[in-house]
Amino acid sequence: MTRALVATALLMLSAPAWGAPAWAQVKTPARPASTDAVIRISGSSTVYPILQLAIAADQKGGRNPQARFDLKETGTSAGLRQFCSGQLTLANASRPISRKELDLCARNGVRFVELPIAFDALTVVVNPANTWARHISIKELGALWGRQAQGVVKNWNQVNAGWPRRPIRLCGPGADSGTFDYFNKAVNGDSANTRTDVTTSEDDTVLVRCVAKDPEALGYFGYAYYASNAKQLKPLWVLGSKGLVAPSVATVQNETYVPLSRPLFVYVNDSKLRNEPQTRRFLTGFLQNGLELVRQARYIPLPSSTYRLVESKLYRHVLGSAFGGELTPGMSLGVALQRSLEQTKRPEFR
Repeated sequence: MTRALVATALLMLSAPAWGAPAWAQVKTPARPASTDAVIRISGSSTVYPILQLAIAADQKGGRNPQARFDLKETGTSAGLRQFCSGQLTLANASRPISRKELDLCARNGVRFVELPIAFDALTVVVNPANTWARHISIKELGALWGRQAQGVVKNWNQVNAGWPRRPIRLCGPGADSGTFDYFNKAVNGDSANTRTDVTTSEDDTVLVRCVAKDPEALGYFGYAYYASNAKQLKPLWVLGSKGLVAPSVATVQNETYVPLSRPLFVYVNDSKLRNEPQTRRFLTGFLQNGLELVRQARYIPLPSSTYRLVESKLYRHVLGSAFGGELTPGMSLGVALQRSLEQTKRPEFR
């Protein structure tokens, strides 16, 4: 399911007036002038709530009257395909850009700035009526979600002998989701190693309902979708390399929730950044208020001082990805940030 937002927006460069988004639906012109261009954003459903709040804050001010937005939720992979084809101003991503996507951007002459904006905890959830499952290991997740389980692992007791012989229903992101890629790489060693006999959607609210309505269901998605629906879901503690750990802001920040913690990104088309002042003003306000925006979206913010460093990547037009097209689950968040920000230390950006 795709949600779309077309809104006339105003930017507040000082602290924004926060509140529930109130979208004004307007008709988008087919060929807007560069001073009145639509800021087209698509990609990750995980990052979507953060951009919703950023646009809502932008609408509260009065210093960016030319900005209008087309915000869509299509999944990281779909968004980056559009982005690298030159169709978007910004792409939201719940994983770093891949080698295949880097090649597509290069072929199409799309140069970009990579901005880390938040951290996330991939959260494995069950229905609150589930009385038997309180935690699950990475090995058990692999036995449940891997390709070899398709048509074979159908009951809870096949995952853990202490669980009842009851049917299990799986609810997970679709193949265009960065969450799908990251989870399967972390759990199964390969982003393509997954069973397909499951309920899928690129819209995380669909996955929330899938688990919330079925006592025998299990699913996974970004932490904010659990936190916003905590009364309808029960999170499972995960047994990984740092022991048995619950998903939380604290366990992501202290780097014990591995390998299911990850950075989140926004990718910016550099040509549009240079030529569309409304895009630059929007991103400036976004990053200057990044800490509060991310907290309101119920994700895990970067350290407060780091948003200034991320902003410097934007102003200096530090191009390309710090991750080389590699997806590396389990990388410490400190290392992930260091890799993303070390580009600013190159002599040409000092």
